[in-house]
Amino acid sequence: MLTLYFNGSPNPTKVALFLEESGLPYQPVAVDTRKGAQFKPEFLAINPNGKVPAIDDNGTVVFDSNAILLYLAEKTGKFLPPAAHRAELLSWLMFVATGIGPYSGQAVHFRHFAPEKVPYAHNRYQFEVRRHYGVLEGHLAKRRYMVGDAYSIVDMALLGWARLIPFILGDDGWNEFPRVKRLVDEISARPAAVRAASLKEKFTFKAEMDDEARAHMFKHLKATAA
Repeated sequence: MLTLYFNGSPNPTKVALFLEESGLPYQPVAVDTRKGAQFKPEFLAINPNGKVPAIDDNGTVVFDSNAILLYLAEKTGKFLPPAAHRAELLSWLMFVATGIGPYSGQAVHFRHFAPEKVPYAHNRYQFEVRRHYGVLEGHLAKRRYMVGDAYSIVDMALLGWARLIPFILGDDGWNEFPRVKRLVDEISARPAAVRAASLKEKFTFKAEMDDEARAHMFKHLKATAA
């Protein structure tokens, strides 16, 4: 059986969404990153980068959420657009992987978790997040889904961070991106998405962002202090 190493953050959740949508049997294994479980030798043997998600598919190991989505889609033949749209699929999947994900994550860090206010960094990542979601907003002007005419792994990839736009940009963040919100709301209402989002509730993860959590999540702080 496939093993999913996860926590409740955006990237593992989109992999859980694919697994729930596809009906593939899987065993979830919690990795509590605020307790440093991602740096244990047994997990680093799965993903030497020390991040979730990762999967072990009966001996085939894949890490990085977007690589996992593509692997699972190709393995099952599900949630892939027709071959004529493959270039478009890869382009938008990489747009999420290299733009939406990293900029959203850094925007969250400097908005909520940085130990001191850094206006330049905050402003840069807020600007880039808005620019990237603006690209999506324009792309969705005349289409229901990201690629082709059907729900695909690109929509799943987008959901991971896009559902957190108010946390990324502030309570009025959705006002700027109504088309993105329409897609997020549609996907979030799917039974598989509800199950994926609630998967974390079956486990107990450390909730506090205290000194212990910061030491594990933001190791550069220790390096700077040294």
